[in-house]
Amino acid sequence: MEKCKVMPVGDQALVVEFGKTIDEETNKLVLGLADYLRSQQIKGVIEILPTYRSLMVFYDDTITTFWSIKNRIGHFKASEQAGTNSIARKIMVPCCYEREFGLDLGDMESYLNLSRQEIINIHSETLYKIYMLGFLPGFVYLGGLNEKIHMPRLSTPRTLIPERSVGIGGNQTGVYPLASPGGWRLIGRTPVDFYNPARKDPILCRAGDYIKFYPIKSEEYQLIRNDVEKGVFEVCFEAL
Repeated sequence: MEKCKVMPVGDQALVVEFGKTIDEETNKLVLGLADYLRSQQIKGVIEILPTYRSLMVFYDDTITTFWSIKNRIGHFKASEQAGTNSIARKIMVPCCYEREFGLDLGDMESYLNLSRQEIINIHSETLYKIYMLGFLPGFVYLGGLNEKIHMPRLSTPRTLIPERSVGIGGNQTGVYPLASPGGWRLIGRTPVDFYNPARKDPILCRAGDYIKFYPIKSEEYQLIRNDVEKGVFEVCFEAL
């Protein structure tokens, strides 16, 4: 087993901690262990929740125990798991950066000493890894934001951010799948639903996938949004 800590969390969960840093190699171990445990189909395991550098496992203590699951974890070898993990996908996500959606781009221009178009180009040229999902159903925490457009959160969070807004908070970027309070800087909006309970797969993405934003104009945004609402728009997924 790779070096890690396995600790109980109450009497029906445990957490596996890999190191103290947030980086891609650590996250690969987390996602590899998540796939390994899912493949084991352990009776009594209710949910497996990966984060940046740790994994939480919820279980029914009338069916299994902390020690039983910890023993299974001890058999995990990342080198053997390589190639059996869920296939990573690149998801092409349209984003409209125009003024009606990019509400904070003006402030960012002044703070970063970059033009609006430079900020958009930098944001949309990166392939972002989804390290984890959380906060809201389908909210993606993306790694890889260019340090040129790192931006502090708002000093006073908004009480309501529209669903599908694309924002930047510190060294991260992400998409608000639902309307929510929040303090991230809004730079655009996607017409694509990251969470839709009416779909067969309500959550669009999974941890370990990659996202590439591509700029669209407001007219194209509305056309895509109409198709999304009709259920005829297909998001482009590419295997990596």
